[in-house]
Amino acid sequence: MEKSGNMSIKRHFSPEKRWLLGTTVVCLFGGALFLAAYVSIPETPLFCKSMPGFLAKGSYSGETLQRNAIVHYATSRVVPQQSLDEIRVSFDVLKAKSPCNFLVFGLGHDSLMWASLNPGGTTLFLEEDPKWVDTVLKDAPYLRAHTVKYRTKLSEADDLLKQYPSQPECSAEKPFLRGNTKCKLALNMLPWEVYNKEWDLIMIDAPRGYFAEAPGRMAAIYSAAVMARNRKGSGVTHVFLHDVDRKVEKVYAETFLCRKNRVKSVGRLWHFEIPPATDSSPQFC
Repeated sequence: MEKSGNMSIKRHFSPEKRWLLGTTVVCLFGGALFLAAYVSIPETPLFCKSMPGFLAKGSYSGETLQRNAIVHYATSRVVPQQSLDEIRVSFDVLKAKSPCNFLVFGLGHDSLMWASLNPGGTTLFLEEDPKWVDTVLKDAPYLRAHTVKYRTKLSEADDLLKQYPSQPECSAEKPFLRGNTKCKLALNMLPWEVYNKEWDLIMIDAPRGYFAEAPGRMAAIYSAAVMARNRKGSGVTHVFLHDVDRKVEKVYAETFLCRKNRVKSVGRLWHFEIPPATDSSPQFC
């Protein structure tokens, strides 16, 4: 999540609304924890110590993670960056799909919430700033996070969009990510786990996209579309994109995630249900 989020929260939420949102989040965790007491959740480690790039301090059950989340949000003045209505969109899907594979672009004040709402599943965070990863995991070592190096700049967004149709490596006909050095929109150096899993939910709330030298979310949106189209299992991939009030997020979403796949729009959040590709069209939409 963008680290300007604290300032954004102050602009969007009054003290009373921040208190209400924090209280509601705690209630969501309480309900999830209550349900978990009646569901068998395997004691699955949240970290794989043999996997390079991950930080861990042990294994945590889904119930332990939820308890930590309840304590954290009940005692913290920092609330999640999304509004309650926006959070509920993803929460409703997680409630139906969990335990599942949940990939989140961004690591921030709401990361513990997302991981806690997917007990027994795999929740993995991708973050651009290694120092920020260290800061967050210092207080929440039970989260799984990996640092990602982006090859794009927000100032290149228009040119990348114009160039992609003429680049075979960016085509929707046979899209791929790992090792795709020629398509700048492809995240080609992610951890093996990202490529080897089929992600049921993908949340895009990062990287930063509010100044010219920032990476922008172009590659995250394109790569999420490729992952969804390449899905081999049954069902759709749920993609949630935040900050759609900004031009780049909106244009890239309509180019790669497709308006026909958008099933919900709440506040600054769009929810897409993207089916596996059934044709060899060079266009995504």
